[in-house]
Amino acid sequence: MTRFGYALIGLTAFIAMLVAVMTFALLRVFAGARDTQRALRSGGADAAILSAALQEAVGKLKAQEQATSARAQASDLLRGQIADSLTSGLMVVDGARRVEVLNPAGRRLLALASEHVGDAYVDVLAGAAPLADVVAECLATGQPIVRRSVEMQGAMKGMHFGVTVSPLERAGDTRGAICLFTDLTSIIELEEQLRLKETLARLGELTAGIAHEFRNGLATIHGYGRLIDPEALPAKYRPYVEGIRQEAEALGAVVTNFLNFARPQQVSFAPVDLGRVVRRAADELRHELPAGSRVDVAGEFAEINGDEVLLRQVFGNLIRNAVEACEAKGIGAVVTIRGTGLGLAIVQKIVLTHHGRVSVGVSAAGGARIEVTFRLVPPKSISSL
Repeated sequence: MTRFGYALIGLTAFIAMLVAVMTFALLRVFAGARDTQRALRSGGADAAILSAALQEAVGKLKAQEQATSARAQASDLLRGQIADSLTSGLMVVDGARRVEVLNPAGRRLLALASEHVGDAYVDVLAGAAPLADVVAECLATGQPIVRRSVEMQGAMKGMHFGVTVSPLERAGDTRGAICLFTDLTSIIELEEQLRLKETLARLGELTAGIAHEFRNGLATIHGYGRLIDPEALPAKYRPYVEGIRQEAEALGAVVTNFLNFARPQQVSFAPVDLGRVVRRAADELRHELPAGSRVDVAGEFAEINGDEVLLRQVFGNLIRNAVEACEAKGIGAVVTIRGTGLGLAIVQKIVLTHHGRVSVGVSAAGGARIEVTFRLVPPKSISSL
C-alpha cells in the first residue's frame, strides 16, 4: 500500500472520529434542551398552581372585606333607624363639646328645625338650659346621671323632662356624652292630679265629720231659737232673738256646703257649649254686682263633654270670687278673703272630675289670673270623685 493510501485511510478515520464527536455533542445538546424544556414545563405548572391559589386567597379576602363593609353599613343603618325610631330625644356630644347626633324626637321636643350637627351643644340647648346643665355636669364629673327630672324654663316653661346622661370614655378620659331625654309633662300632671284627688278626698272626709258635728249643734240652737217668742220678751231683747235665728240659718248653709263638698259627685258627661255655660253663669250673678262693676265674657269657647250643671257651678264660683275680691273698682283693688273658703276647692274638685286643670297666675293687667283648661278628648265613662 502506498503512502497516499495510508494517508487517505488516516484522513477517513479522523473524519469519522470527528463526526462521532460532533454527533455526541449534538446529542448532549439535544438532551439538555429536552431536560430544560421538561423542567420549564414542570416549573410552569407549579407557578400556575401558586398563581391560582394566590388569586383564590385574594378573592376570599376581597369577599370578606366586602362582607365586613356590608355588615358595618348595615350596622350604621340599623343604629340610625333605631335612633330615628326612638320616641325619646337622643343627643350625642363629642369631645369637642359639639353635637354629633340629634334624632328627630329630640328635635321635636326641643322645637328645632334641623339636626345642628357640628354645633356647640350649649348653643343648641340655649332654650333648654336645665337640660344643658345636666349634660355639663356629666361632662365635668365623668359620672353618669340617671333618671333626673328637670323642669324647663322660658319658652318651654311647664314642660318636664326625664334625663339620663352617660359619659363617652376613651383611655379613661371623658370624650363626650350620650343624653337621652323624655317628655314627662303628662305624667307629672297626672301625678299632680292624683295628689290633688287624694288631698281632696282626705279633706272631704275631715269636712264631713266636722260638718255632721256642727249640724247637730246648730239644729239644737236653731230649734231653741224658734221656741223663743220675741213678743214675750222686752223690746230691747227681741232683735237678739232674730239675730240668733239668722246666724243659725247662715251657719246651717255653711254646713250644707261642707257636706256637699264632702259628698262624692256622680258626673254624667254630655256635649256642652262652654261659651253658653260661662255666659249663663255670668248672667246669674249680674244682679249681685256692686254698682259700677261688670262682668265681660269674650273670646271663643269650644264644645266639650261635661256636666253642664257642675260646670256652671265652676264658673259661677270663679266669677263670684272675683267680684267679692274687689273692694275698689278697676286695677289696684284690695283683695280680701270672705266666705267659707270652699269655693276654689269645689272648683278644683269639679274640674278634676272633668279631667281638667286649674292654674293660678298673675294677670298682665294686674291682679290674679285663673286659667281653667279642659281636654277636648271626651272621657270614655262616668267618673266620680
